[in-house]
Amino acid sequence: MTTRGADKLRAELHKLKTVERPANSQAIGEARAHGDLSENAEYHAARERAGFIEGRIAEIESKLGNAQIVDPKLVDAEGRCVFGATVDVESKGEKATWQIVGEDEADIKAGRISYSSPIGKALIGKEAGEEVEVQTPGGLKRYEIIDVRYE
Repeated sequence: MTTRGADKLRAELHKLKTVERPANSQAIGEARAHGDLSENAEYHAARERAGFIEGRIAEIESKLGNAQIVDPKLVDAEGRCVFGATVDVESKGEKATWQIVGEDEADIKAGRISYSSPIGKALIGKEAGEEVEVQTPGGLKRYEIIDVRYE
């Protein structure tokens, strides 16, 4: 995962632990005060939310604990497309810029594609000037790699 992805997960973890968890605990306490728990929808919803929060906390802690964090600025792959690289491509006169990132960070609208996506897999290991063919749900696409940067 990139440093940006790790920072984003750390921020979410902090919010879950310091804001969401305490607020939900308070909601459980308030719902308990209403009496009969067997028919208390607010209580059951708050308990369900607590399970979601705890599950997400565990998931984020596991991802951060097992992650290998890559700072794209420190990568030097001699012009090859690698994890963390930013790649300028062109297809049929249309240009696009993508950063190759981990699955949790992928956001095509923000210009970040997963290394495990069909396009990401096709780009890995290639250099500027090379062409790649990618089988996408929309059919076969050809991309020419214009530039590879590590930023």
